[in-house]
Amino acid sequence: MALRRSRGDGGLHWDENRQRWIATANLGFDPSGKRIVKRGSGKTKTEAKNKLKEVLRDHEDGLAIAPTNYTVKDAVNDWLAYGLAGLDPSTLATTTLLSEKHVIPSLGARKLRDLSAEDVDRWLATKAKTLSTRTLQSIHSYLNRAVKRAMARDKVKRNVVELCSVPQGRAGRPSKALTFAQADAVLRGAEGTSMHAYIVLALLTGARTEELRALTWDHVFLKGKPDADPAQPPHIAVWRSVRKSGDTKTRKSRRTLALPARCVDALWQQFEDQGWDRLAADEKWEEHGLVFSSAVGKPLDAANVRRAFRQALKDVDGIDADEWTPRELRHSFVSLLSDRGVPLEVISRLVGHSGTAVTEEVYRKQIRPVIQTGAVAMDGIFGTDPRRP
Repeated sequence: MALRRSRGDGGLHWDENRQRWIATANLGFDPSGKRIVKRGSGKTKTEAKNKLKEVLRDHEDGLAIAPTNYTVKDAVNDWLAYGLAGLDPSTLATTTLLSEKHVIPSLGARKLRDLSAEDVDRWLATKAKTLSTRTLQSIHSYLNRAVKRAMARDKVKRNVVELCSVPQGRAGRPSKALTFAQADAVLRGAEGTSMHAYIVLALLTGARTEELRALTWDHVFLKGKPDADPAQPPHIAVWRSVRKSGDTKTRKSRRTLALPARCVDALWQQFEDQGWDRLAADEKWEEHGLVFSSAVGKPLDAANVRRAFRQALKDVDGIDADEWTPRELRHSFVSLLSDRGVPLEVISRLVGHSGTAVTEEVYRKQIRPVIQTGAVAMDGIFGTDPRRP
């Protein structure tokens, strides 16, 4: 004769409302005296019992199991909402955009507990057909961090994303550098545009676009410091950037650069033009002390600069404006100095690199070892402004 279960041992019953079998097990009481009940459900008795066994096994492993409908999308959205505190707004925007465009549409509907390494491998392999390796690394990192956060909150047992390596993606658009003839054409073609001084300074000093957008007039010394010992030529202090912290990219990026004569002339013109803008804007002017600003003094963002840069280049012979970006002026600075014979170590210091490796592998498009340095070399390459007396 079969024995009846003891009172409180749990059991198996049909739930009419849910139209599912419910298997239950009572595991005693918690410290507050509340009964601990674990449940598993399924369309059949066997499925319900198996679900209960899985829940009990997880309980024995010490895991507080998440709802069975917790998805990858839930995990990613939770990470985006609470796991990115303190990030720069632009970084946060990029992370959110890539997650919502590449992670959630492909894997978001998958229940997190059911996500397998094979799912992640197939997803990365598919994305590798259209995305660069760097973008693949980013979206893999986002998913990995989201699942790691979920695991730390007992939403899943393990992080299968860590088991998957990132495949090689499509080659990105290679950066370019202007030849001397192209650079000369760009300098002449940009005259009279709102971007003239910006282009001259970026091309002849190698400053980053994020550094130029943050440059203020109190860090510009167009007359130099002739009374200093030793005397200082005209220069700019590249000490800030538009990063959230306001600091430059690295410690060695903080540098003071002598200005080629052409830069001095362009900045004097920029100072005068900005004065007229200030008068025209009247009460709408916002004073931030920026060298490069909008027509009402507001800071420029990357899109503003890129749009104005391409507009300035649209009529330059031999240049397709849509194929160039402001950051390639910095690449061009490195290549032109290298072609002129400036040593790699000197170029590295001028562009604010911590060492020569990045300068060599990423920025320099022509390789010739020899002598000279920044402003002097650029004066030798381009000469002074032809209008300069």
